[in-house]
Amino acid sequence: MLARWIYSLLLIMAAPLALGLLMWRRRASQDDWQALAAERFGFYSQPWDGAPPIWIHAVSVGEVRAAAPLIKALVLKGDTVLLTHFTPTGRTEGQRLLAQEIHDGRVRQQWVPYDLASAMCRFLNHFQPRLALLVEREVWPNLVHTTHMAGVPVVLVSARLSERSLTQAVWINRLFGGLLHDTYGELELALAQTPEDGQRLFDSGVSKIIISGNLKFDIDVPLVAVEAGEHWRTRLNRPVITIASTREGEDKLFVPLIAANLKPMPAGERPLYILIPRHPQRFDDAARLLDAHQLRYARWSMLADDPQSDEALKKQDVVLGDTMGELPFFYGVADVAIVGGSFENHGGQNFIEACAIGTPVIVGPHTRNFAHAVQGAVAAGALVQVKTAAQAIERALLWLEDPDSATTVGLTGKAWVSDHVGATKRIVQALTELEAVRVKPSGLAR
Repeated sequence: MLARWIYSLLLIMAAPLALGLLMWRRRASQDDWQALAAERFGFYSQPWDGAPPIWIHAVSVGEVRAAAPLIKALVLKGDTVLLTHFTPTGRTEGQRLLAQEIHDGRVRQQWVPYDLASAMCRFLNHFQPRLALLVEREVWPNLVHTTHMAGVPVVLVSARLSERSLTQAVWINRLFGGLLHDTYGELELALAQTPEDGQRLFDSGVSKIIISGNLKFDIDVPLVAVEAGEHWRTRLNRPVITIASTREGEDKLFVPLIAANLKPMPAGERPLYILIPRHPQRFDDAARLLDAHQLRYARWSMLADDPQSDEALKKQDVVLGDTMGELPFFYGVADVAIVGGSFENHGGQNFIEACAIGTPVIVGPHTRNFAHAVQGAVAAGALVQVKTAAQAIERALLWLEDPDSATTVGLTGKAWVSDHVGATKRIVQALTELEAVRVKPSGLAR
């Protein structure tokens, strides 16, 4: 198809700039992107030594966390999972969440190849997956087309598509002659989070859609980490406000507000703020902001294993969460959680984990990536949505003065999450039925 050929040509032309950007990000964050690794181009030094796997592509941290319950369910069913990522943080999170499954050889991790047809063909010929699952919205033209042409069903799981993304898709289709419409049309199935997502996916070209729910509700709450956070908060004997998953531009909103709201609470203790940027490359930027506002702070990476940290924290205004994978601990610590990504126009970050733990949660106005979940949570009284960062801090401080109200919201949030679990079971059932249909009664593939 001409549109795909033009897309591929433009991708090749842009490759030097894209690789340069990845190398810059590696230097900025100290994460090893392995931008020039052979497997990024579909070359492998060792043969695949297992049965045809189920290939799951989870691009980064959020998708890996969402996919973890599904991956564990498939492994328990006896499947081998080939898990691919694009970002190093996603790969690291996969190693952390699926350590046992990786150790047992039931999950294998690889970099996903760049979206070049030749690289994707080499990848498919090497691993011979029997099924391809793309998590949430990772629909790439050459990835989908080459996989589809290889006879491997491509399924979008826990699929979501915002109104904004649909508008962008329409614009791209006009520019590239229906490129994305054809790509979505090659999906075997979309297992959508909500009916609204399903309708938008249908409008984008997907022919078969099942509403299965959101995998993020099936989160396996790490009780050990949560209980450790609760124990740490008890030792602190200070009220704690966790500001989690802040994105670009949001630290500049919250740090001045923290500086302006350090007064003691009625019980006599100053609140401790925990500020957690979403991406590692912004840890140092956040530290410079804290310095600029003359806030006393400590990096969690320096405190975590320090036996004297309790005493040191009495003098601090802020803990800078400069590690990855510890949000459950920090939500366990928190009296109140403010979840970022929603105070600038980033679409929001996952707040469901905090609700599942029972922490009262506040989000900002920009939540298009979680629009249905936010709407339902607000209606249930499980979440508070505000318009500005200042309002979020104001509400958090009010909850510190009225802990009974905060507890009510936290318990409501926990019950609300419990009412929405089940996406993993529905997705596994749909995949089982899909594979059964593709096999003749004789047991021979069509």
